[in-house]
Amino acid sequence: MAGIVIIGAGQAAASMAVKLRGLGYVGAVTILGDEPAAPYQRPPLSKGYLLGDMGLDRLTLRADDFWAAHDITLRTGTRVTAIDRAAKTLRLQTGKTLAYDQLALTTGATPRRLPAAIGGDLPGVHVVRTLADVNAMAPAFVQGARLVVVGGGYIGLEAAAVARKLGLSVTLIEAAPRILGRVACAGTADAIRALHLSHGVKIIEGTGLTRLTGTDTVTGADLADGRHIPADLVVVGIGVAPETALAEAAGLRVENGIAVDALGRTPDQAIWAAGDCASFPGPDGRIRLESVGNAIDMAEQVAANMLGAGQPYQPKPWFWSDQFDAKLQIAGLNTGYTSVTTRRAEGQSFWYYRGDRLIAVDALNDVRAYMIGKRLIEAGRTVPPERLADPATDLKALLK
Repeated sequence: MAGIVIIGAGQAAASMAVKLRGLGYVGAVTILGDEPAAPYQRPPLSKGYLLGDMGLDRLTLRADDFWAAHDITLRTGTRVTAIDRAAKTLRLQTGKTLAYDQLALTTGATPRRLPAAIGGDLPGVHVVRTLADVNAMAPAFVQGARLVVVGGGYIGLEAAAVARKLGLSVTLIEAAPRILGRVACAGTADAIRALHLSHGVKIIEGTGLTRLTGTDTVTGADLADGRHIPADLVVVGIGVAPETALAEAAGLRVENGIAVDALGRTPDQAIWAAGDCASFPGPDGRIRLESVGNAIDMAEQVAANMLGAGQPYQPKPWFWSDQFDAKLQIAGLNTGYTSVTTRRAEGQSFWYYRGDRLIAVDALNDVRAYMIGKRLIEAGRTVPPERLADPATDLKALLK
């Protein structure tokens, strides 16, 4: 049987398997996932699913009968414990082995947790990554409950927004000087902060967490400035780490993720990687992207390359975040930006430049700015900042 085996059963795995069949591959395709659920969407977990607006049926990427109909073997609840590269086999938690001709690692990422020494393992302390994570916290999201969110990134902010919609009292703590410090400019952060404050979220910036308090369950958070914030539950959103343990144990190169070449292949010619777990060559060094778009696009390109296409993966990064009634859409990568131009027209948009080159845009409630910005960035075109700053400028004309 052997064929192509994919470890991990998320968006990247599903996209890769479907692409392999779409390209005419007729060999065996097997997906191994350690979660009990079939592949599902992760972004709505901290938004529509937690809010109760989206059921499990809408989260699932494919209907139950899809996999068998396309001759794809989906094995959920199946954990791989080791890769034997010499024998080209996988050892499963059950003790059995599974052979592969080619192997793809789409193992995703794991949320960073607070240390147990400061209360990180207390009952009532949650992270947001899997269906099980959200199912565990959802019963506590009830009107009047006191939520402390640790971390002012997108996951924390989305959880805070949902909690306020459900009537919880919410305090968000960010140790850095401001929210979104690692991922967005001050203008974007200011707009998102104002949005949350207008909906009653309390935001504490520039103050670290000393410890979470409680014995049988979490009861609050002690801050570095001496304040104590009472809590009935805590959501920790302090980032994720690529899931590389299997690859590292197998002797594969790990560099901010499983290191692959431009085709998505590791130094072992039979092993590939894609999605959140993989780092690949970029114009300014190795990069790793955590997004649905990257998971789909990279997985599909790797699938083609497994079948001999030989085409380097060229990402076209895009991201989004829904908070309250606002939609933040992001195109490009703002890494290394040197200046930002603000535009106020239909909504607000923030245009990032590295030198005189346009590299990214954050568009808040401004679909036109997002779409035009995305096309400009993907085409490698730039626009004088003063034209973007002028609300009278017709953005569509910039594409001509």
